Amino acid sequence: MERVIATRPSAGDPLDEERMRTEFPFELPRGYVAADGTVHREGVMRLATARDELLPLYDVRVQENAAYTTVVLLARVITRLGSLTSIDATIVENMFATDVAFLQDFYRRINAEGHTRIAVTCPACSHRFTADLAGSRLGES
Repeated sequence: MERVIATRPSAGDPLDEERMRTEFPFELPRGYVAADGTVHREGVMRLATARDELLPLYDVRVQENAAYTTVVLLARVITRLGSLTSIDATIVENMFATDVAFLQDFYRRINAEGHTRIAVTCPACSHRFTADLAGSRLGES
């Protein structure tokens, strides 16, 4: 009988590069303000599944207003926001519009484009560079 031993690949190991990244950290531009006044900025979004994109279509709120699809979908794929580990549509509904727009773009980038990088231009010196939305806050080094 042959024994198989599973080992975890070390850094730089080609097997490690084959693993798919399924969760992406983010930091909201403004932050979600909870009922107790706590501001939650850092979070994690996972890759969406086909089920994530299909189930909102059966939601009554989406059937009444197609724009609500974004709210339901984001609530499904955000796995953590600050100290909150249970994200629902009410949380997304109460986010600032700038944060929802950020999350929509972030969702599109990780699910359609497969990365979180964005091309930006410095407004002060016009220097062009690439920033990673899943990294530190934009404008910080």
